[in-house]
Amino acid sequence: MTTNHSTQGTGGRRTTVLVVITAVLTIAVLALLVNIFERKQEAKNTFMRVVEVNDQTDDPAIWGKNFPSEYEGYLRTSEMKKTMYGGSEAMPRQATADDPRTTTARSRLEQYPRLVTMWANYPFSKDYRERRGHAYMLDDQTYTGRQKAAPQAGACINCHASLYTVYNKVGNGDMTKGFETINHMSYPEVRALVKHPIACIDCHDPKTMQLRISRPAFLEGIKAYKASQGIADYDPNKQATRQEMRSFVCAQCHVTYYFKGAEKRLTFPWDKGLKVENIVASEDAVPVKEWVHAQTGASLIKARHPEFELWSQGIHARSGVACADCHMPYKREGGVKVSDHHVQSPLLNINRSCQSCHRWDEKELKSRVEDIQTAFFTQKNEALDALMDLIKEIKAAKETGATDEQLAKARDYQRKAGFYLDFIMSENSMGFHAPQEAQRVLGESLNLSRLGQLSLREQFKGTAPTLKAAIQSPKAAASGK
Repeated sequence: MTTNHSTQGTGGRRTTVLVVITAVLTIAVLALLVNIFERKQEAKNTFMRVVEVNDQTDDPAIWGKNFPSEYEGYLRTSEMKKTMYGGSEAMPRQATADDPRTTTARSRLEQYPRLVTMWANYPFSKDYRERRGHAYMLDDQTYTGRQKAAPQAGACINCHASLYTVYNKVGNGDMTKGFETINHMSYPEVRALVKHPIACIDCHDPKTMQLRISRPAFLEGIKAYKASQGIADYDPNKQATRQEMRSFVCAQCHVTYYFKGAEKRLTFPWDKGLKVENIVASEDAVPVKEWVHAQTGASLIKARHPEFELWSQGIHARSGVACADCHMPYKREGGVKVSDHHVQSPLLNINRSCQSCHRWDEKELKSRVEDIQTAFFTQKNEALDALMDLIKEIKAAKETGATDEQLAKARDYQRKAGFYLDFIMSENSMGFHAPQEAQRVLGESLNLSRLGQLSLREQFKGTAPTLKAAIQSPKAAASGK
């Protein structure tokens, strides 16, 4: 009997333990499910809405009430800092009635006078300055000396202002129609419609805060580029990954372009690809002529700021690293991870921009970048010297009596050599976005300039002594000696 009572007692205790374990596990599973549910709810609303924003809210200060950290970074783009070859330093100036700015950036034309010759008869030969942060993008375009040199197209403002609401308003709710209307307008007319530089609404959906493309020119350009790869009807707002969008929103502006046809349609020349040869081929097919060089008579094209195109040829792009990873790296604020909206050179933020991937100290990483940029700087000057030689020789031959037909080949070399050089020089990374590609393009520019000189020598081989002298010694020919 004692044994039976003992067995029954043991069995009862086992049952009790099983019940307790089952209850604990049940509670744990329920707690886990509740936690998952809460996190999903948090994911649906990742920020505290202090104010409501919608597709008509273009003022970044209003968005800043919901996103104070991001807005604080956005405002800090007004800071002016130099790196070894980039950035800018504040140059004090006296405000005037037609230009209220009290600071500006240093003139690149004063630093590199050869650029005046490179762009002779084009507005960039009148005013071209060091790049400044996003905070200055609208004012610096509004008050640049290029506005006085020649009438600027209204579409120029595509890369300098918050335009999402303007496109929709002008197009009566149709963004593409608004874009097409603005292409026809003058710069002063469009400038009167805008209030802010690039702002939150240009990159984010106000309902979900997801990244979005708001520039029709990019939508058309990337569609043409993808078509060249065999992908039809590509729409990044529907098909791009989030990581791709973290570069695409930047590529709405950090690209080269031209104005196509009488309607001056803002066009990204990507239908043949993103490499410089593809872009030249695309513009030659139209053909595009942006100005005639004052000294040589060559029909030329201008590169703008092709950061996206050059980055696309580099190791970071091939490794899946987006523009925002380096220029807007994540940071922790308490328990929240946010993207730093103080867009700046990674060299000014090496710890978060570079060291998250590259496990070397800051001094070593900075040195590596500066070595790449120094090599670029040297090659750029050599290519610029070669272009100056070509321009001098074409000019001398022209002034000595050479015909347009005789100069056609050399002028074509000038068109290509100048664009190749401009493409890399106007790109804002000093070659770093794709170092090997940048050096290749500069080398090609130098080669094209020298080929242009050789074409002149071949053209005038055995011809009149004055023409031969003009080619062989342009300075002497120009002075009449």
